[in-house]
Formats: sequence, structure tokens, C-alpha cells
Amino acid sequence: MFEAKFQSFADASSSNDSAARVAALRDELARRNLDGFLVPRADAHQNEYVPKSAERLAWLTGFTGSAGFAIALAEEAAIFVDGRYVIQVRQEIDGGIFKPVDVAETAPPAWLAEHAREGARIGYDPWVHTSGQIERFAKACEGRKIELVALETNPIDALWVDRPPAPAGQVVIHPAKYAGETAAVKIRKLRDALKGADAALMSDPHAICWAFNIRGADVAHTPIALAFAWLPREGAPALYIDDAKLDTKTRGSLEKFLTLRAPSALIDDLTGAGKRGETVMFDAATAPAKLVETLRAAGGKPRVTEDPAALPKAIKNRAELQGAREAHIRDGQALTRFLAWFSEAAPKGALTEISAAEALETFRRENGDLRDISFPTISAFGEHAAIPHYRVTEKSNLKIGKGVYLVDSGAQYLDGTTDVTRTVVVGRASKQLKDHFTRVLKGHIAVARAVFPKGVSGAQLDAFARRYLWEAGLDFDHGVGHGVGSYLSVHEGPQRISKLGTTPLVPGMILSNEPGYYRAGEYGVRLENLVIVEKREIPGAEREMYGFETITLAPFDLNCVEPRLMSAEETFWLNRYHAHLRKTLSPLVDTKTRKWLRDATRAI
Repeated sequence: MFEAKFQSFADASSSNDSAARVAALRDELARRNLDGFLVPRADAHQNEYVPKSAERLAWLTGFTGSAGFAIALAEEAAIFVDGRYVIQVRQEIDGGIFKPVDVAETAPPAWLAEHAREGARIGYDPWVHTSGQIERFAKACEGRKIELVALETNPIDALWVDRPPAPAGQVVIHPAKYAGETAAVKIRKLRDALKGADAALMSDPHAICWAFNIRGADVAHTPIALAFAWLPREGAPALYIDDAKLDTKTRGSLEKFLTLRAPSALIDDLTGAGKRGETVMFDAATAPAKLVETLRAAGGKPRVTEDPAALPKAIKNRAELQGAREAHIRDGQALTRFLAWFSEAAPKGALTEISAAEALETFRRENGDLRDISFPTISAFGEHAAIPHYRVTEKSNLKIGKGVYLVDSGAQYLDGTTDVTRTVVVGRASKQLKDHFTRVLKGHIAVARAVFPKGVSGAQLDAFARRYLWEAGLDFDHGVGHGVGSYLSVHEGPQRISKLGTTPLVPGMILSNEPGYYRAGEYGVRLENLVIVEKREIPGAEREMYGFETITLAPFDLNCVEPRLMSAEETFWLNRYHAHLRKTLSPLVDTKTRKWLRDATRAI
């Protein structure tokens, strides 16, 4: 009845092979007169989701998380992860080979400077590191005369005999009714942001797809085409892309406003720009060090800064915002059907984490508009819910019984990208669970209700979500919210709500609102909606004021709420939110689900 077509639950970890692979890597490094090698979880575009051919970190270490970094030296090795993966990494790697390190406590450059011998030669692949990353390593290691060596070829690729081929997903034109602006209009905006540079080398596929109104199929769950682009101050842009990704119709549409170039021509073209002494903008977050250094070596002037498309892409136009709202109604209908079904099926004791994820994907597919899920569903019961980025596999799959179930999921529709988390209880909620759940909910509501002046960044709102946890001596180790694209990446910058979120929030940006709490070994709570930054009219206001429009539609589990901990304003917000989603979704669901929804959204 239920099945997953957009995700696999196979155990992708290969830690059993780590010993042999690390030994082979060390032999290869010795052959190249190197004392160590840097292994990021990255491709040539610093994507969050990378093609299978770029999963070098997973191949070497067995760690399958979406962010990580390893350093292999002749006698020791370490793997660095953030707070999301401190539990997962220990479950997936061979601890006898790799020492897991919390990156918040020790950054890779500091570890290398301490553990590599003085005068060591450390290799790196300049295609999968940014110039800023390499500069940080160089600065940390200069006191010990450690040399960083840019390699022409990646030594792991020489050892990975069954490495998958590079992706060649077909590129399609993103319809104007969803894009909201033509590529010509976007290109003019980007040229205005060149700020005296002769050109920009665009390396972020999300920005390229947005700018040229195309979408691709090169990585899982994010409809991007892996490519580079050249945006000159004058003349036609150039798109460096594998010709196999383009059919005749798409090629003809693109050639109306840009020049198509083979990826192999990029180095020569950059060298030519360097010889002409051109100033070229590079994206600090995604541009490979290889490209920056190619221009510099040829006599050009690299200007490493923010991608000129980053901010315009983040500020959605009217069509993109309306598409996001409509996508969330469609998604809310599917998620509500799932939650109603789950409330009946889970107490019977026959569900597992995998079968629940399969059911949710099926409900989404049944609306007929699902293009993909926006990331692998986090379907987590009990102690697994305490792992923020848990990924269920056939090996880890738990049977769902009485206790806490957390599901973090999302969808890709042509008109929008969704991301939503709900935490529900099977059986009765304990007093402790109600306390933790309600504190998280209060933080969520505090962000949703926030009103703030123009110029405020996400860093200034981060504490809104943590206040009620802090009052109980609790906290969580991830940000409160990330940006979300428009039928693009579910994680988009530069906007975010976190301690590191310095970009001012602007009307039209879409962000998540997802505070949480995780009790290791027992359960986790996370409550996530997506919000749109909007203008607020306040009588007598002396400054331009903003707030949030919540667009996610899915009930919060009232069985986990302790009303006595809620203020009158918080209760009013929750009741109004539930009344709005009940009115919106009731006509779209079946009679049985409608009856469940009426009770699930009752006023408290």
C-alpha cells in the first residue's frame, strides 16, 4: 500500500571497509611524498547534497551525514562534525581509526596544527575547498612550517575503483509562472551588483539555476544542475555545463541569452581573463580554490565576496511567494492525512520508522504534484528522536510503540519547497514530556509572533526561541531557522535565525522556525513551520517594522501541551493557528480525516 520512491533506507555506511581504505590512502600519500590529506564532505560547488561520485568522506570513513570533515595523517586520523551528528558519527565510523571531534570544540585547522609534525606536507584537492578554507588552514599551521599542497588529482579517486560516474541529469526550463521574473531581468539585477568588477564567476548551482530559470537533476532532493557560469559586465553570460544534460529545446531556449561552453573550457577562459588583468568576483562560500588561484596566477584580480545572486534569490518575488503558500496548502493536506492515519495506526503496534516514512511519502505523492522529497525523511521514534539529523536505515529501524515520534520531512513542488517537523506522542504524555514540549512550543510561538525593526538579523531573534528552555537550564545545539529556496534547496542562505545569522531579514525571505530539545537516549522534540518575512503596519511606529507570516499548515499535538505553562497570548496564537489550518484544510481532506482534524485543532 505504502512505498518510498524518492528515498532509500539501505545502510550506506561503509565503516567495515575503513581500515583497508585508510591504509591504501596512506600508501598513496607516501608515494606522493605527503604526510596527510584533507577530506571534506564537499563537491566542487560546496553543495549540501552532493552527487554520489563526490561522497569521498563517506567512502573513506563510513560517516553519511550531510556535513563533516576528516584529516588523515600517517599515524592518526580524525573526523569533525557539528552538534547534529555527534551521536551518529560514533555509530557509523570505526573508532579505532578515526577519532570523532566536535567541531565546536576543536576546528580542523587547529587540530592539524597540533597533530601534524613540524614541516609536514599536507595535500588537498583545490576543487573541493574554498580559498577561505585553505587560508584558515595556512594561518593555523604557519607557526609549525606545515606546507599545504594543492594536488592535481584527488588521491581518493585513484583508490575508489567503483566510483559512480558524474551525474548527467536533464536540465529543464523553469516555467515563468513559477519563476516570476525572466532570466533577462535577473541578469540585469546581477550586473548591478558587480560593483566595478569586470565579471563574476558563479559557482553555486542554486544561484545559477535561479538566475537562468532552469532546474536540473544532478543531486538527490534538490533540482539543480551542476554547472559554473560567467557573468560579464557587458555581453552574453556563459554557462559551463555538460552538453549531455541539454536536449535540443532547452539548448535553444538558453542560447537566446547566453553562450554554452564545455566545463573543460573554464580553466582556459579564466586564464585568459587573468592575462587581461580582469577583476573577477568569486563566491566566498562556494568557489573552488582552484578557480581563484587560476585567475590570480594568470595576473587577474580575484575579489572573493558574496555571490551577487545570493540576496536577490533569497528575497522571493510575488509569484514565488504565492507559489510557496499554495505548495504548503497542498503539503498540509498530505501531512494532515498522515497524522490522522498515524494516530490510529501507531497504537496498534505494527508501525516502524520506515513504514511511517513510506506512508508519509505516499500521502504526498497522492496529491499528484510531488516532484521529490526535499530531504530524506527524519522518521524517529524514542531515543532516535534525540538525534537531530537521524536517518533511519534497515539496520537502525525501530518499531513504534508507546512514546515519542518525531517526523521532519519536506517536499519539492514546482511552485515551492516545504520543510516541516511535528512531534507526537503514542500513548499518554508524561509530565516531563509535556514540560519540554510546551517550552519548545513557547519558543516557536515567540519567533512566530516576533515584531522587529528593519535591519534586525536572525542572530538577534535566536534567543526568542531559547528563552523558555534556558529558564529550565535547557538548550539545543542547532540554529532556530534556515532559509528555504523556491523549488530549490531546502537549506538556503544567506538568511537564517541563529547565533551566526548576521544577514538582515528582509520582506520576501522564507525561513524555518524550528526550536527543539533533545534528551539523549530518551526522546527529542522539534516543532517546525516555515515563515515569510513581511512588513507590519503599526500605528505610531517610528521605524519600518517587520514580522512573520506562518505558511506551514499542520496541527501541533495538543496531547503534549501543558496549558498551564502557556500565556494568554501564546494560547490565543495557537488557537488561531489551528482554526486557520482547520478552515483551510477541512475542505481538502476526507470525512474521517476531517473529523480527526476537528479534534486535533480544538481550542485549549
